[in-house]
Amino acid sequence: MRLHFLLLGATVLTGCAVGPTFHPPVAALTPSFLGAAAIDTQAQPADWWRGFNDPLLATLIARAVASNTDIAQARARLAQSRAAAQGAGAALLPTLDATGDVTTLSQSLETPIGAVSTGLGLPRGYTQYAVGTQASWEIDLFGGLRRGREAARADLAASAASTGAVETAISAETADAYLTLRTLQARLDVAIGQERNEALLTDFVRQRVAQGVSADRELNRSAAALEGVRASMAPLRAGIAAQLNRLDVLVGEQPGSNRALLGPAAAIPLAPAPAGSAAPTELLRRRPDVIAAERRLAAANARIGVAVADYYPHVSLTGLFGVASLGTSSLFTGNAVQASGGAGVRWRLFDFGRVDAEVAQARGREAEALAAWRGAVLSAAEDVETALARLAEAKLERESLVRQVAALTTARAQAQDAYRVGVVALIDVTDADRDLLSASDRLAAVRGEESRAAVAAYRALGGGWRYDARTRDVASR
Repeated sequence: MRLHFLLLGATVLTGCAVGPTFHPPVAALTPSFLGAAAIDTQAQPADWWRGFNDPLLATLIARAVASNTDIAQARARLAQSRAAAQGAGAALLPTLDATGDVTTLSQSLETPIGAVSTGLGLPRGYTQYAVGTQASWEIDLFGGLRRGREAARADLAASAASTGAVETAISAETADAYLTLRTLQARLDVAIGQERNEALLTDFVRQRVAQGVSADRELNRSAAALEGVRASMAPLRAGIAAQLNRLDVLVGEQPGSNRALLGPAAAIPLAPAPAGSAAPTELLRRRPDVIAAERRLAAANARIGVAVADYYPHVSLTGLFGVASLGTSSLFTGNAVQASGGAGVRWRLFDFGRVDAEVAQARGREAEALAAWRGAVLSAAEDVETALARLAEAKLERESLVRQVAALTTARAQAQDAYRVGVVALIDVTDADRDLLSASDRLAAVRGEESRAAVAAYRALGGGWRYDARTRDVASR
């Protein structure tokens, strides 16, 4: 009867849980981004890289998500968090252990126990057999274990979001490396074309010098310009090699593995308008790093309850049922049955303030997690605004550079024609060449910057990940 009332009381009390209840924090953000005009709010952000219309880019990102070592580490951490959450949930349930042992004993006749045993006619030695089950259960009267399970589940959700953040980062980094590669290849093509023009001009000047029409200084000036163009190609080739190696590592392969696939130059993919919501508050639901910070805050909040639970008593029940006998023939008879049951209480009444210190430490961790969440929100908003500003300005610069290159191409042709008929000096031709090379190189670089800014905007807006508010977990694409 007493056990019945104890269990009934435990059932009533386990509905309570000490410690604060978590409420998601609220961020004071503006209704829309400053650069919201650049966002395509109607398009879907999932698989954003397909907006570049480059099948090779899509293939590289798929390979990176499947084989990148950073993503593999993140998924391993997620598996650990999932196991920890399962363990925290199991702590609320009883444990049942099966036991079995055989004990052989021979008493010394020179000890009091041995002397008394033989004096009473008991055997000096015996072998005992025992089989049974043993159960234990800590009743979560004040919710400390449930708060621990709550914290472990929040950690699991944070780990899932962090895995999403890593996958988003690696996808964006792969796209960035690919676009940087195509940009450097385009700039190298510009330099190669300029080298060809400078070489033709140098040959022409050499002929004029041989004919006595031009001075040697013009040939030296033309040759110097040619060598300057050739010198500018070396860092471009080194940059191309670095990006090829970078892409190999991102897809989980040894550097040099994809030279045949990526070595040939190709056009820089055009930058699509980033897709997503123009409301900054949506970052709280779409940015995996912000979601992870919010879940870590929830875990820190739950651990306050774990610490507070030590102010109250811990009640546990134990039970044993089995059989024991000095012979196997009588082991499973009624006379061999043994059973026991009991309840225990552990209460930290006086510990020199240890519980107070643990609660204060838990509250400090929650304050730290709250500040980290606020920082994550502000950093996310900063990322979006910066990427959108880069994208908008790169588009304007590209449009201006296209017009500049067209004008400089015409001016260069006019200068060459005028030089051939002796109207202008060679310095005018080399100046026109230098201006055209500089503008063409800058145009190729800006095309790449515009596409890379689009990638940065997609990543800042959440990278195609979505948050499931019902399970408070992260779902992949």
